[in-house]
Amino acid sequence: MRLVSETQLGVLSSTIPVDARVVCSGNFATPHHVLGIIDKSLESYRLNMLNAQNGIPDRPGVVHETSFVGPGMRRSPRLSYIPCRLSLVPQLFRTSSPPDLVLVHTSTPQEGTLSLGTEVNVLPAAIEAARGRGGIVIAQVNPRMPFTYGDAVISADLIDYAIEVDQDLGSPTAPSIDDASRQIGDLVAARVGDGSTLQLGIGAIPDAALRGLAERRGLRIWSELISDRVLELEQRGALDHDVPVTASFLFGSADLHAWVHRNRRVRMLRTETTNDPARIRAHDLMVSINSALQVDLYAQVNATRINGRIYSGFGGQTDFIVGALHSRGGQALIALRSWHPRADCSTIVPMVEEPVTSFQPTAVATENGVAEIFGKSERAQAADMIKHAAHPRVREELWEEAAALGLA
Repeated sequence: MRLVSETQLGVLSSTIPVDARVVCSGNFATPHHVLGIIDKSLESYRLNMLNAQNGIPDRPGVVHETSFVGPGMRRSPRLSYIPCRLSLVPQLFRTSSPPDLVLVHTSTPQEGTLSLGTEVNVLPAAIEAARGRGGIVIAQVNPRMPFTYGDAVISADLIDYAIEVDQDLGSPTAPSIDDASRQIGDLVAARVGDGSTLQLGIGAIPDAALRGLAERRGLRIWSELISDRVLELEQRGALDHDVPVTASFLFGSADLHAWVHRNRRVRMLRTETTNDPARIRAHDLMVSINSALQVDLYAQVNATRINGRIYSGFGGQTDFIVGALHSRGGQALIALRSWHPRADCSTIVPMVEEPVTSFQPTAVATENGVAEIFGKSERAQAADMIKHAAHPRVREELWEEAAALGLA
């Protein structure tokens, strides 16, 4: 690893080919300083990030490439969405989407190693693919980045160039838990017993579910991401202290960052490991809790598109639903509001008109109740969706649609 100045890095960038693929840390680990230097140096390139936040380069010449669309790319006119399960994104780097340059945000060096800190995810695979084809790896080295363990720890020899930047890490705004979220969270939490292993997303509903689990004991975490609510479970004594907390990236506050720093209780692994359905299924009582934009009477889930426009992507939902369904005693739960407040429409629909993200989870929970799905006939599934999950104002219409579909 060679420490360089901003000027030196700008000169080095001139060696990068036109329209290069630049893979960059996403979520709240984006190395904005280094990315800004690269952006000024390249006339055109493909910026490949997962869940990119606002503030990334957005101009003609920059193609926004991703398999999970974040707010920084959601309305981009130059968006190139590549549908892919999160567990298989590393395979893209080895085949159809090889990186020329990888930008990572790391801790300061410790005994010849650095840590990827809050964002491991697909980055180890990107680094390997870039170095395997003669690409370049650049690190933004930050003393504020926590040093996390597992696959987060990489040799400094894997980094070609580095710039030292003392910069605060970004954090998401904590979601507010309204009455509907609280009701859904309580229904989900009631299905989770002591000793369960959890995978949860980010948002008001997962937060509400985790808060409802504070009195459980022996809980385990095997998830693509963890948030401040996991720290709260740790502080309340709900987690199994003999089992490490396993995730691939973090999404939280400075308190969460402080907790994971040099904490061997927390193990940050590559996406190919955390999201491998075979590894997920190996955990007994695996409970996967994911959200959606729509669910239909066939229990088909749309979690990716609104009015034909990509909103997010498969993410880890497909990986964890499959893994949880195959787990002994496992559950794959979809939790969502029954009524979309902004669009002013039902989220329980006769049949989704968008591409399906996943299908037939164990159950669907809304603020109105829980519709049991797995093991029931399609008519029974539809009936449960209407009776227990749908908003009361659309139930009559849904019964009519169900009859027309041969489901009633």
